[in-house]
Amino acid sequence: MSDTTQLKRHRGKLPQAVVALLTALAAVVAMVTISAVTASAATGTPVSNPASGRCLDVIGQSTASGAGINIYDCIGQANQAWTLTSAGELRVYDNPMCLDVVGQATTPPAALQIYPCNGGANQKWKINSNGAITGVQSGLCLDVTGANTANSTLVGLWTCNGQSNQQWRTIAGDTQPPTVPGNARISDLLCDSVTFAWNVAGDNVGVAYYDIYHDGQLIRTVGGSALSTSLTVVPGVKWGLYVNARDAAGNVSQASSTVPVTPPQCQIDTQAPSAPGGLTGSVSGTTVTLKWSASTDNVAVKFYDIYRGSTRAGTVTGSGTVPPATTFIDSGLAANTAYAYYVVARDAQANISAHSNTVSLNTGSACGNPVCEVTQIATDTDIPWGLVTLPDGTILYNRRDAHDIVHLNPATGAKSTVGTVPNVENTDGEGGLTGLAISSNYASDHWLYIMHTSPTDNRIVRIKLDNDKLTTSSEQILLSGILRNKFHDGGRLRFGPDGKLYASTGDAQNGDNAQNKNSLNGKILRLNPDGTVPADNPFGNAVWSYGHRNPQGLAFDSQGRLWEQEFGNGIMDETNLVTKGGNYGWPACEGTSGTCGTAGYIAPKRTYSTADGSCSGIAIVRNVLYVACERGTRMYREVISGSDLTNVQAYFNGTYGRLRTVEPAPDGGLWLTTTNNGDKDSIPNNSSEKILHVTLG
Repeated sequence: MSDTTQLKRHRGKLPQAVVALLTALAAVVAMVTISAVTASAATGTPVSNPASGRCLDVIGQSTASGAGINIYDCIGQANQAWTLTSAGELRVYDNPMCLDVVGQATTPPAALQIYPCNGGANQKWKINSNGAITGVQSGLCLDVTGANTANSTLVGLWTCNGQSNQQWRTIAGDTQPPTVPGNARISDLLCDSVTFAWNVAGDNVGVAYYDIYHDGQLIRTVGGSALSTSLTVVPGVKWGLYVNARDAAGNVSQASSTVPVTPPQCQIDTQAPSAPGGLTGSVSGTTVTLKWSASTDNVAVKFYDIYRGSTRAGTVTGSGTVPPATTFIDSGLAANTAYAYYVVARDAQANISAHSNTVSLNTGSACGNPVCEVTQIATDTDIPWGLVTLPDGTILYNRRDAHDIVHLNPATGAKSTVGTVPNVENTDGEGGLTGLAISSNYASDHWLYIMHTSPTDNRIVRIKLDNDKLTTSSEQILLSGILRNKFHDGGRLRFGPDGKLYASTGDAQNGDNAQNKNSLNGKILRLNPDGTVPADNPFGNAVWSYGHRNPQGLAFDSQGRLWEQEFGNGIMDETNLVTKGGNYGWPACEGTSGTCGTAGYIAPKRTYSTADGSCSGIAIVRNVLYVACERGTRMYREVISGSDLTNVQAYFNGTYGRLRTVEPAPDGGLWLTTTNNGDKDSIPNNSSEKILHVTLG
């Protein structure tokens, strides 16, 4: 499409864009005195080129005199925050530095740079009614070189021609997200690739990007003019693909529908691995440790399944090109009991070996281990998410997709539904009914604190529980306006020893939210029990810490310190020790990957590969942290020593599948829940989940 054609297409919208540009920059001017007060990133305004959807940018975030100017993805950093002063300067950073014509050139092409503000005519600019920005000295227009739209295209001065590569607007005033991309679909499915396509999304200004995800993990970003892309997939591995639209201001749409894709194998493999050999076992109290020799396969061994009698006790999984381990720990067994074990190997195409030799072992008379015994106390057809213990030792838990709350007596297994939470809506992903907490004064006030997704947002409410029934007429909305999306909704609630309510919120699939201290997303929030903001919060709002991607687990240790568990994207998850006002780095930093060494970012206390982690809930008992992991299908036990996590051990590796919630039990043990079926589809009652009690040594 030519620049002239694009200009015609945008001509109807251009006056609004110009008004927005003039209004936003004029508002900044109003904050700057005649003496040219230094501008800062906080008061600066991103300026974008509608043809590319990219922002006017100081190359490499350099603050050095002479640094050049280009267009680049709008990332909200200080090198893209411009302030028009009353003197007609366009300032950036807080040095101050001005947009400057190199050598005071007045004929095209003329290069641009940043340079210390000196009042020169080559540093004076005018915003024109057609959206162009002209140099006062030269009369030339700010121009994206060659009308290119790619990242890092240089910006200079050229003869004004009214084309779209000379149009500019502010994006600070744009708060309207694009519409949902429609008709998500796949084609050309091969063993290692697929074409994913969608219909165009609408926006009041224009879609700049489409972000493609599988199951909450960002895998590709394409430009706003693209409506399809080819993706690399993994043979035999089922994904759920969807797409979000994003504009240049960083507003993100709700996600498209999810399209399931299961690529075929690249070649048929019917040969089973060889049988594992040399199985041996040892016993310590009620814990069994097994070891065996590795199997071989014509392609690769991917799994070992460990059987206790005729029941699969767990699975050891390989990661990428790394074969699975040949050891397994089976914990929480009954005392004084005989058990027989064998192991089989499995490849990626479900060919199963003959089983190993069988070993018979007897557990000890008493538990001398950290984890002693596991008892199943209930099952459910929906996903248990939040769980609390009432003063009488019984349990309340909520069901994410069914939107109700269940009262469970763990001693008898008796269950009753206390009611359905009003105004809950699923997201065709991980939204719904999530966090649950009870008031510190529950015995007298009967307040339940609930976090859930509504049709418009995520919110925190409280409802009284009287005579074992929710009194929905008592509902109070404590905090609303937390952005929602298909994934990254956070959702955990926890009262601290200070009597304040803490909540974890996801970034709503928009990393920019995490670094915006005025946004409620990608944060740990802190509220008074009545929903008001505590006077000692660091930013004058509900935000306690920021720079989080999708935090869920929250727990306090014996020193009153807050620990937090967070989902990474595709590299690593993290456990953080949360401090007031702390910045935990997302989206620039994931775990210890990216620019995590940047001053001001707080490093995690422990990281986990996403294959071994994807952990949701945490609990602390006697200053030991327990972490429930979904994709990793295990529970970690980590000793808190000072501000470090030490003596890390993994339990239940594959024994119960995906684990979501872990909570302290009143006897010094743990409640533990699974999340194996229907975890990402929002369909109520299509699961088969367990609620377990874990006895600790």
